[in-house]
Amino acid sequence: DTNTLAQLAALIRSRRSDSTEKSYTAQFLTDGPDRCAKKFGEDAVETVIAAMGSDAAALRAEAADTLYHLLVLLESRHVAFDDVLKVLESRMGMSGIEEKASRPRSRS
Repeated sequence: DTNTLAQLAALIRSRRSDSTEKSYTAQFLTDGPDRCAKKFGEDAVETVIAAMGSDAAALRAEAADTLYHLLVLLESRHVAFDDVLKVLESRMGMSGIEEKASRPRSRS
């Protein structure tokens, strides 16, 4: 439910002003995007490992951790969750192949 994710994104944003002694989220935001990106990457790998197993509860838990840390990473870079949703909405109704082909090519 995007409403749950939007509420979580707002809560994470509000944690910017919290004490790092009392808020896990504030610790990450204070440490900056590099630490947030590293933690997101760790959780993403743990999600992949859980997906390769047979424990659905473990996959759900790791996926929740990954979503949380993605939202923290976005907040650390001042990227609004709503802006990410707008990108997704703009891709609706387009096949994945069409969407990927429409992206600007990176220069090598």
